[in-house]
Amino acid sequence: MPVLLTWVIIAIGVALLFTLTIFVHEFGHYWVARKLGLKVDGFSIGFGPKVFSWTDRDGVEWALRWLPLGGFVKLPQMITSEAIEGRSNPSIPPISPGKKIAVSLAGPVMNILFAFFIGGIVWWVGLPRAYNNTIIGYVPPGGAEANLGIREGDRIQAVNGRPVLNWEEVQRTAALSITSTLAVTIKHVDGRIATYSIPTEYSTAARLKFLKLGPKDHPAVLDLMKGYPAETSGLRKGDELISIDGIEIAGQQQLIDIIKGSADRPVLLELLRDGKPLRLTVTPILDPKDKVGRMGVTLGPSPRMTFTVERPGPTPWKQIEGTISQMAQLVRAIAHKKESRIGVENLQGPAGMLTGIAMEMKVDIRRALALMVIINVNLAILNLLPLPVLDGGHITFSIIELLTFRRIPAQVYESVTLVFGVLLLSFMAFVFYNDVRSIPLLRSVFSQESVVQAPSTQPLSTNPPPASLSTTNR
Repeated sequence: MPVLLTWVIIAIGVALLFTLTIFVHEFGHYWVARKLGLKVDGFSIGFGPKVFSWTDRDGVEWALRWLPLGGFVKLPQMITSEAIEGRSNPSIPPISPGKKIAVSLAGPVMNILFAFFIGGIVWWVGLPRAYNNTIIGYVPPGGAEANLGIREGDRIQAVNGRPVLNWEEVQRTAALSITSTLAVTIKHVDGRIATYSIPTEYSTAARLKFLKLGPKDHPAVLDLMKGYPAETSGLRKGDELISIDGIEIAGQQQLIDIIKGSADRPVLLELLRDGKPLRLTVTPILDPKDKVGRMGVTLGPSPRMTFTVERPGPTPWKQIEGTISQMAQLVRAIAHKKESRIGVENLQGPAGMLTGIAMEMKVDIRRALALMVIINVNLAILNLLPLPVLDGGHITFSIIELLTFRRIPAQVYESVTLVFGVLLLSFMAFVFYNDVRSIPLLRSVFSQESVVQAPSTQPLSTNPPPASLSTTNR
């Protein structure tokens, strides 16, 4: 299939999946509002100026707007924000707090039901998962890991008490840990099983912690920094690095360690370019800040990622349960930012979600559907937060009205909603900036070739797939 056509199909698929998630959420509000007899003035996907719109026979204006950051159903009896939805008719009679709660809950409930529906499809058709188990292919020579007796060929069974079945789970658990030292359970080649305290290292490029142990995998060049030795020596994106100074490269961390100790010293790289062997000499330069060697290259997994299909896939409940567990780990990590080094800058907004869906679509649409389960569960939970503008804010205000037997004045409602609306939009702009900042790196990941194999007969993890791949800049 021509490359351009492939990207057009991916773009259309991403737009449809993301729009469908927003539509399902807003349709929940719309359907319950109509059933309860509320006045509905409009149904919009997106914010800002209209791309196009039409009005149905019931007087509801359906619109698609330019900013794909969400959507809304214009319900004048709910009292929302004029800044977002426009002015409403003040003569329409108010509704009971119970009806407000029912309408507000409908959106998140629809997202959960939609997540179960998509999860059922994934369970039925199967889920492609990265074909990499937890066998250790690299142990830093002379490091804490080697001194503990960990060797190549050993297998990681759990991290901080959480069972892991592939390196994605190993590194995700490490990244979200609130400690810099992890309890790693290892099954040695001789059958012994032991748990060790192993320190992590922080990557400034990925803004995440990671274990220095690595799988047996030849890293690939995802991007090059202009003017650095890697670029000037002739390395190209997509090159697969096989050895350095005659030492076979077992993983990214091994290569990084060697480069760090090779400042101002020529090293010989053996690599594969378009399947053909090639040799290049690169001289890493000394980083004056960290006092280590750098050659200016962004490394990632092998350019040929292999996936095997788990069929049947994880059950819908397991997918949703795994998503909630990941969200809880992330919230805990952010709450302990000093220890975890995870902050709001690590969160993804609509741009990051769209990029994640596109990355999974490029591999297999079943991976994109599994990611949609994650997005829908996240959207439902986040919308239930007790903040004005969000559904949880409407529920909170309605509960206050029920407890006090008094209606909150419309002016108070509007003012508080406007303030929080501005704060929310500012936060979304901050997250959007971080998403855009990561796009060049993610664009490099798109160059990976993916191969989906026949269904696997081995039991695989029931956790949902992560939205992005890990990379390291050196």
